[in-house]
Amino acid sequence: MSVDLVRTEQVPIDGRQSETALAVARGTARLLLAHGFACVSELPLPSGRRADLVALSADGEIWIVEIKSSIADFRADQKWSGYRLHCDRLFFATTPNVPCEIFPKDAGLIVADAFGAQIVYEAPENRLLPPTRKSMLLRFAHAAALRLQALADPAGPYGDIV
Repeated sequence: MSVDLVRTEQVPIDGRQSETALAVARGTARLLLAHGFACVSELPLPSGRRADLVALSADGEIWIVEIKSSIADFRADQKWSGYRLHCDRLFFATTPNVPCEIFPKDAGLIVADAFGAQIVYEAPENRLLPPTRKSMLLRFAHAAALRLQALADPAGPYGDIV
């Protein structure tokens, strides 16, 4: 007897992102996976800010991707400069409708839609110090494990911690 399993689990959407930003995040995460990175979205950083996407390679390299869905979004939010302290490389990701020229050249740039993405230019490398890397690895692992646990136990006591 065979049983067909239908996956009904779904990562909850927290409601902070626009549909455009969610599409860019999805396409960017697919690109990062193709480059050997696993992603966690909306990861709280030691500074108290949340990074849109944090990507971790198998060898421990950490990238942060800041998603900007429009020119106005880019101009209104300058908190991303502090993200450099928490990653080896910092990228922006945006839609094909946003002009690439508005983004700083000292960060990488990804153009994405809901189905995929392309790196327009690479981010310069700024290797993390070992204590900062350890802190970020622990944050990444803790968040990923809690989110997986919450999917396995949707009625559990997770609240805002995931």
